[in-house]
Amino acid sequence: MAGQDRTVKYLCILLLFWSMAGCGYHLQATDKPMGGLRIDSLSIPLMASPSSSLGFEGYFTEVIRREFLSHSKIPLASKDEAAAVLIGRVRKIWTEPVGYSTIPKTIQGQTYNYEITSSRWLIIKLDARLLDRNTGKVIWAEQNMEEKAIFGVSTDPLKTQYNQRKATEKIAQLLAQRFYLKTMERF
Repeated sequence: MAGQDRTVKYLCILLLFWSMAGCGYHLQATDKPMGGLRIDSLSIPLMASPSSSLGFEGYFTEVIRREFLSHSKIPLASKDEAAAVLIGRVRKIWTEPVGYSTIPKTIQGQTYNYEITSSRWLIIKLDARLLDRNTGKVIWAEQNMEEKAIFGVSTDPLKTQYNQRKATEKIAQLLAQRFYLKTMERF
């Protein structure tokens, strides 16, 4: 009886795999572009940005380049030599308060409660598109991509700046992963 149950299980598993093989879907290597598209080389030029933070564009672009270098076999090349160009433009960068601390202050014998921001959202919205450099055809495009991350606000401005930089790094990594997946789909 136990041997018969095992045989039935194996037959069911075999039928499942056999039926999936004919469904038309198949996994594609994640280091290859989607849809049979052939990209021999890729350029990721500096992301345009309204940010006044020194080095923001370079840092942001570097995170995106590293994502492609670490996961794909597509070499990066200059814009004039690459088969495809990933163009991104940051539309807006802003922060919104998330958490507050209340601090009582006594002024001339009267106590006032002051709310001080203890954490903020850093939000970045951008447009991106991947172009075939030879034809100018848009391979994919997405408008208003948005990611956000929380960072702590400190009384020390350098610590706050560091925290905001780490939030920027997290957002850049999330967006880099989205760019990579849009370019290198698995199905």
